[in-house]
Amino acid sequence: MSNIRITKQFSFETGHALYGYDGKCRNVHGHSYKLSVTVIGQPISDISNVKFGMVIDFSDLKKIVKEEIVDVFDHATVFNKNTPHVELAKELEDRGHNVLLVDYQPTSEMMVIDFAEKIKRRLSNNIALHSLKLQETSTSFAEWFASDN
Repeated sequence: MSNIRITKQFSFETGHALYGYDGKCRNVHGHSYKLSVTVIGQPISDISNVKFGMVIDFSDLKKIVKEEIVDVFDHATVFNKNTPHVELAKELEDRGHNVLLVDYQPTSEMMVIDFAEKIKRRLSNNIALHSLKLQETSTSFAEWFASDN
């Protein structure tokens, strides 16, 4: 049986700031992120299985990514919890804003690594995460490939 790659695309709005950065991104700002998630596996060959012929049901992949990433990061502001931004985060939270404190600099590169770990934990043994593409703007993106890691 052949290995097949399945890709599902997602979008979400997230704000962030890069503490210590020497450019404009040190200021709080946001992006309309686009995330492409590609998994690889063999289509189910058991004709009695309701998912016969699928590597993974798109709705099952959607559920994983929405729960782990989209529902968490959408309309949130992300800060590195190990920086003075925690003071700003506390102020925003006190005013009812959705704030995420992470243990990394919230760049696209580091976010895509975080996302890969979260998704991999939720996939069944017969399906592997092949790649992620996190697009920050129309011309800028970070990619993660299992083969590189």
